[in-house]
Amino acid sequence: MRVEEADRKGLVRESYAIEGITDAECRSIFVDWALSVPVGVDTSDALRAVIAHYALDRPDHPMSRVLTEALIPAEAPRRKGGRAARVGL
Repeated sequence: MRVEEADRKGLVRESYAIEGITDAECRSIFVDWALSVPVGVDTSDALRAVIAHYALDRPDHPMSRVLTEALIPAEAPRRKGGRAARVGL
């Protein structure tokens, strides 16, 4: 996937141009970027494309950390509560 397809609005590109950007600002921009990924486009492929284009040259940038962390799979949710938790086994 080309970076132009992965970052159609240029949100990730612009985040790297902002001097002194914070982690929180990068996370906010990432959410906007993720919401703008078109339906049917694999978000992981788009992430890999923007990482390859922007983050490899600037690994210490806050956006590089946000993008890299986004590729880490989330843990499966575990059941909390229910009858077994209240009564005990």
